[in-house]
Amino acid sequence: MLLLFVIGCSLTSLTIWKVLSSRDRALAEVNVHGLNLTQALGTYTEGIVRQSSLLLLGLVERLENEGSGPVQIQRIRALIDRQQPLMPQLSGITVYDNQGHWLMSSNRPIPVGANSRDRAYFTHHRDNPDREPFIGPPIRSRSNSEWVVTISRRFNDARGEFAGVVAVTLGVENFLRVFGKLDVGQDGAIGLSFTDGTLLVRYPFREQDMARNFSQTPIYAKYLVDQTVGTASFTSSLDGVERLYAFRKSETLPLITTVALGKDEALTAWRIEALLSAVVVTGLLGLTGLIGWFLLVDIRRRTLAEEALHVTQQQLLDSNQQLELLATMDALTGLANRRCFDETLAVQARRAQRDSSTLALLMIDIDHFKLFNDALGHVAGDACLQAVSKLLRTCVRRPSDLLARYGGEEMAIIMPATDSEGAAAVAQLIIDRLQQENITHPNSPFSRVTMSIGIATAAGPQLEPILAFIEAADQALYRAKAAGRNRYRH
Repeated sequence: MLLLFVIGCSLTSLTIWKVLSSRDRALAEVNVHGLNLTQALGTYTEGIVRQSSLLLLGLVERLENEGSGPVQIQRIRALIDRQQPLMPQLSGITVYDNQGHWLMSSNRPIPVGANSRDRAYFTHHRDNPDREPFIGPPIRSRSNSEWVVTISRRFNDARGEFAGVVAVTLGVENFLRVFGKLDVGQDGAIGLSFTDGTLLVRYPFREQDMARNFSQTPIYAKYLVDQTVGTASFTSSLDGVERLYAFRKSETLPLITTVALGKDEALTAWRIEALLSAVVVTGLLGLTGLIGWFLLVDIRRRTLAEEALHVTQQQLLDSNQQLELLATMDALTGLANRRCFDETLAVQARRAQRDSSTLALLMIDIDHFKLFNDALGHVAGDACLQAVSKLLRTCVRRPSDLLARYGGEEMAIIMPATDSEGAAAVAQLIIDRLQQENITHPNSPFSRVTMSIGIATAAGPQLEPILAFIEAADQALYRAKAAGRNRYRH
């Protein structure tokens, strides 16, 4: 009896410990899973915002350089029609003048008398000279009545005064389509909000929650003000459901991604397991062998679940790496984009200062590229940019060098540990290779595509500030153009 009593007490104690530990482990796994989802969704959202910002930057440059007349608007529409399929999240792109009148809408004819001067993004850009993109609160679109989130930029006239706004609208439905593919259970929810507590997107969708501010809720006041990432357990102020929250603030955008899983759902499997353990201990104290068999089955099931979770985590990491790669690549040419260029140049400049080595920068511009587009069309212009990018790759072979698309038809090459003679040799190689390629340019004095190249080299303290280094390369590029193009200058 004493032995059976000891066995019974031992099994009871072990079961209680196991049930409590299993509960803690289940909650910990839910938190880890939630944090992984916030990382993936945050990366996805940042990628969309960066793509939209780059698209807006290109449109703003065209509007400021070419104007906003009917001919220029038609060209911009053609450009948008080609680029819009690359971003399925896009609901539309709209251009407004300085009074809020619609100059162009990519997804429908302009309604008579359409005006958006009352929109938050328009008043922000009108009253704020900042040229950075602005993420607006969710609004109901006046073109198709769907809920959208806006990303916008201001453009100026030749005098530097406010000339209008270009806005990208991202359909909330498109965000929810991606969010809905993630399994967060019956009571789960996914949210994207501003850091001030204004809700942008929520899955599942409830119209009454759009643009709602939850800055006064306990989770915001206790966790989201001071922390950038974490987990918490709270009863939702939106629908009264107790959930396990995982949240993560974006490092580059004023956004917070939140994944919430219903606590009752998260513990369903644990409750079943706890009940099973209690039944086994109560009814089968004398059958220790059978109990042992149940424990082995349970351990195996948990091991398989952990392996499945590990596979899911690895898939999320792989997806994050792919998204990070897309965020640093120019879609048209396959070269590094402007963001990657800026980050790499800053890193290499600090390294050159630390090592007292020389850093070279080549700024490259395709001569008379606008005339090329005017003569052969933008499709041929895109093909020309791709051909030139391919040629430049053959001239830049060192792993430490970076070839990037700086903007429009302008490229840049960062060359660490390279002096003026080495940079000049690469520039001459590029000019010679382009001459051999002999790409026809009907409106060029050379009857073929040529390049002008500006070279700047500096070492140590000369690299501070970095903008002066870039300006030196730009000035050298201007000298190459002034000297007749198809050449390089220091």
